[in-house]
Amino acid sequence: MISVVIVGTGNVAQNLYQAFEKSDDVSIKQVIGRNPEHLAFVKNNIAVSTTFNNIATADIYILAISDDAIKLVVDNFKDVAGIVTHTSGATSLEALKSAKRPGIFYPLQTFTKGKIIAFDEIPICVEARNENDLNLLIQLGNTLSNKVVEIDSEQRKTLHVAAVFVNNFTNYMYTIGSEICEEHKIDFNLLQPLIKETAAKLDTLTPLQAQTGPAKRGDQKTLHNHLQIIKDKHQRELYTLLSNAIKEKHGKEL
Repeated sequence: MISVVIVGTGNVAQNLYQAFEKSDDVSIKQVIGRNPEHLAFVKNNIAVSTTFNNIATADIYILAISDDAIKLVVDNFKDVAGIVTHTSGATSLEALKSAKRPGIFYPLQTFTKGKIIAFDEIPICVEARNENDLNLLIQLGNTLSNKVVEIDSEQRKTLHVAAVFVNNFTNYMYTIGSEICEEHKIDFNLLQPLIKETAAKLDTLTPLQAQTGPAKRGDQKTLHNHLQIIKDKHQRELYTLLSNAIKEKHGKEL
């Protein structure tokens, strides 16, 4: 059985806690968080702490905290014997250099406050300085997910950039779509089947193959009609920028 200490009380920490709690192969020794009220999710007599004065002994320590806090917190773990990891996509292994055994345990997923999700299909990216530590992180990842991969810090940073495009930027497009619907008194839920099918197509097609729409078709009339409907200057600029990018990618000369 692998023993872990979770540091943090945010979305990632709570999801990891819930997932490890269900595993017969993982023992949560302690959860550390600054605010005692935020530790209310911890059950079953698992030890909690609001300081780093009495850190429990564990095989792996998981710093599920903000990127800015990692360098500030890691020095509290410089004397522990276990692997000290963080869960950030954008922060290198070097940020943990004060730890004796630094590592990365990065679940590639978006986590939302109040929503607990299943880890089965979530890729978990791991990194460590030696093979034994890497194997232990892989073993821990396998208790949660069917997809555990070794990725170094530079690859992980690049993957995080790609994730911003496919998740954060895409969600902002949903926000604009919702605003346009609201402005014209249309139910945004009418777009839900389209959103789901757009994502589902990527099970069998590449994103390039899955592209549809007036910009790809070179339908200049529809593009101009859409711009007449969009009144917000910022939304018009985005529509034009993205349409031109799609036209360029698919070789349309209009």
